[in-house]
Amino acid sequence: MESGDDGFLPPPEVSATAAEGLRLRALHGRGGTEVGLARAMGLAASRPVPPVEMRVIAAWFARFAYLHGKGAWDDPQRPSTGFIAWQLWGGDPGRAWVEGLRRDWGG
Repeated sequence: MESGDDGFLPPPEVSATAAEGLRLRALHGRGGTEVGLARAMGLAASRPVPPVEMRVIAAWFARFAYLHGKGAWDDPQRPSTGFIAWQLWGGDPGRAWVEGLRRDWGG
């Protein structure tokens, strides 16, 4: 189910990516802000995302797209802070999800 009365349900790959971001943040002690942490917890728990929050997620990815692939981006031993933050917001699956539903949430 893509959307419901409470908002848009994150697909399993988005929830899994956010959960991985939480794991990486805990392991490395960095990456993301309190807002990103809260976003990851909601996505990882598969909580519905209201249309207004879909806009926030899309704007976050647009704002930080320049980080994608920079430096030691996804180094398994020491991922970049930007990579951890990206994962907290749902990562590449999250970006594809919000962009794919843009017409549905009014973006």
